[in-house]
Amino acid sequence: MLIDSYFNCIIEFLTQCSMKRQNVRTLSLVVCTFTYLLIGAAVFDSLESEFEAKRYDFLQTLKKNFIKKYNVSSEDFRMMEIVIIENKPHKAGPQWKFAGAFYFATVVLAMIGYGHSTPVTIGGKAFCMAYAMVGIPLGLVMFQSIGERLNKFASVIIRRAKRYLQCAHTEATEMNLMLATGMLSSIIITTGAAVFSRYEGWSYFDSFYYCFVTLTTIGFGDYVALQNDQALTNKPGYVALSLVFILFGLAVVAASINLLVLRFMTMQAEDAKRDEQDAQNLAAANQPVTFDTEHSTSYNMQGKLLSNSNYTNEFDETASICSCTCLGGTRCMNHEPFADPDFRPTDIIASNLSLKRASV
Repeated sequence: MLIDSYFNCIIEFLTQCSMKRQNVRTLSLVVCTFTYLLIGAAVFDSLESEFEAKRYDFLQTLKKNFIKKYNVSSEDFRMMEIVIIENKPHKAGPQWKFAGAFYFATVVLAMIGYGHSTPVTIGGKAFCMAYAMVGIPLGLVMFQSIGERLNKFASVIIRRAKRYLQCAHTEATEMNLMLATGMLSSIIITTGAAVFSRYEGWSYFDSFYYCFVTLTTIGFGDYVALQNDQALTNKPGYVALSLVFILFGLAVVAASINLLVLRFMTMQAEDAKRDEQDAQNLAAANQPVTFDTEHSTSYNMQGKLLSNSNYTNEFDETASICSCTCLGGTRCMNHEPFADPDFRPTDIIASNLSLKRASV
């Protein structure tokens, strides 16, 4: 009995260790993510902190000189700051007419969140929360669906290109699709950077930075398109181009993310299947075969005696361990080793020895 409990504990322990493989992966991802955050914080600190201090000192010097030159009180200067900051969004024109509102709704649905314009009234804030609760899931599903269609279209193009090039394998692999969507994303970002550099007057690097921050939905808000020269009202074509860039670019990024999610889900499913198979193999390899007699005896699947090694019977020379129910008056291929072909183990049937079939 103690030996049976011991083997059962070993099986349970090995099964739990096998099933904890996914937990180990999750923990490893958490540790790697926090390590990555620490590394990023250290790099940003070394790159930005010194420049931030110099810029702050420079702005404080300008403030003091301005107050001294025009004899402005600190309260008046603070009021001027508020007026300048609050007036900045209006440089693009009315923010809450249809064009500006449509641009704001797109930014909310895409979870970019520039922060260039925000609702002020209680009704606007309440509607913004309700609108986001419905619009964000809808947008995610839409971008995901468009991403799947783009992946399907890319797979067709890749297959035809491989057939044209007479490749040995014409199927589009995940790596092919990831390369295709990566190239398309790069084309969109570089093209968009050139367009925004022309219309906004930014440098190409700043425009590239804006496109990347937008399509990754980071949306810092330090660079926002359509905020100069009454662009929302005077440049409808540019407004439409900006909206198309955001929507189509997010769809392409969603296609890349879709491939990564599918790959991760495939890895998770493979690990779960492998763990389940390992658990079944462990259970099958240690499943005991028991005989119900006056002295209970247990064997594992390899025929190893687990307990009561003093078991003896007068039929030991002829009895066999068999998973069938052939111990009777019929002949069985498993019992061909019997010396007498006319032997019938009726005495065994008459005894109280019975066999339990092992379940694997």
